[in-house]
This record gives sequence, C-alpha cells and structure tokens, in this order.
Amino acid sequence: MLLDVPTSVGPGRLTVAEAEHPFAVLWLGHGAGGGIDAVDLAVLAARLPELGVTVVRHEQPWRVAGKRVAARPASLDTAWLETAPRVHELAQGLPLVVGGRSAGARVACRTAASTAAAAVLCLAFPLHPPGSPEKSRLAELLQPTVPVLVLQGGRDTFGTADDLRRELGGHEARDGDRIRVVDVPGADHGMRSLKDSPLGAAGVRDLLTSTVAEFVQTVSTRP
Repeated sequence: MLLDVPTSVGPGRLTVAEAEHPFAVLWLGHGAGGGIDAVDLAVLAARLPELGVTVVRHEQPWRVAGKRVAARPASLDTAWLETAPRVHELAQGLPLVVGGRSAGARVACRTAASTAAAAVLCLAFPLHPPGSPEKSRLAELLQPTVPVLVLQGGRDTFGTADDLRRELGGHEARDGDRIRVVDVPGADHGMRSLKDSPLGAAGVRDLLTSTVAEFVQTVSTRP
C-alpha cells in the first residue's frame, strides 16, 4: 500500500507492508544516499509482516521529488514529525518502533520522544563521517530514553560495532542494556558483504530479520 503524505517541506510517501494480524508497527526511514529499497529496509519489509510486524517505509520529500542530494537534518526531522500522526493512525494503538538506516536512524533518534516511540532501531548508524572519528554523533544515539537496537557492519567506514561500543563505554547509557549493539560481521555501511566474509548476503539478511524480529517482540511486550 502506498500513501502520499503532505508536509510543509513537500510531499512524502509511505510504503506499507501489512501483517495480517500485527502486534506492532515498525516505521523506517532511508539514508541520505539511497531510498527505501536498500538491502536492510527491503528485507525487513519483505519478511517481518509474516512474523506479525507491519513495516512502514518512509520516503522523504527530497527523495519523492527526485532530488539527488538529501535535505538538511532539520528538514528531515520536520517531514518525519509531520508524518507521525498518519503513522499512528496506521498503528491503531499498537506499539510503534521507529528507526531507519544511516541518516534515517539519526532522524529516528532525534525525534523519538516526540513520536511516542516504544523503541528505536538503528541500521548502520553513522557514528562519524568516514575518516573523521573526532566528529562523533554519539550524542544523537544517546537521545532516546527508550530501548535502542543498533545493527552495525564490521566494515562500516562510518563506525563499526566495536567503535560504537568503545564510545558507549564511557556513558551511563550502557546500564541496563538500553542501547544494544549487534555486529553484522563483514558487512559495510550498506550491509553488503564480501565473498569471503563470515556471513554471505543470505546470512546478513537472516541476521537482520531474526535480530529485529526478536527486538520488536521484546519491546512490544514491555509493561
């Protein structure tokens, strides 16, 4: 199901993969360099509905307009927040997990409180620009007060799972496992793996599906 959603920064679009008997809704945003057909977003939309999770992929207005360069963070946040009421209508009171890949994950983290998210899913969180570890974006990852799951490729030039754990180590956020970091062995920022990687393409897709499904199930049953 496709839904066009007007916002003050232009029309966005929701692509909805409905579960027959959903227990939760997962709302995902795309990155700055691609759209909703990215490997990780596509596999979750294809597989999670069969497990009881309706998946809503959000196409930002700049992408719907056919532009090649992503809008500024404030504009991304505006479009996301103005779309939230429509997503809550789709959820019909079910737990809403927000998230996305790369820039989409940053948006979800920055706006988690305002969207009444039950939890946040970060796929390939861009901890820092490639080659500039001093420009950390950890503060954004620390913003949500709800559980956060991060799936991070072992070859991600924007920061690996080990890089994330190292930076998180000095913060109270690790207490109670509120932020959980899962390594995707051998995967790059786009969740692509080399032929000799510990996990092939199929293995990466399976890991994404099982880990996210378990996370959504867990946060949806929290009191």
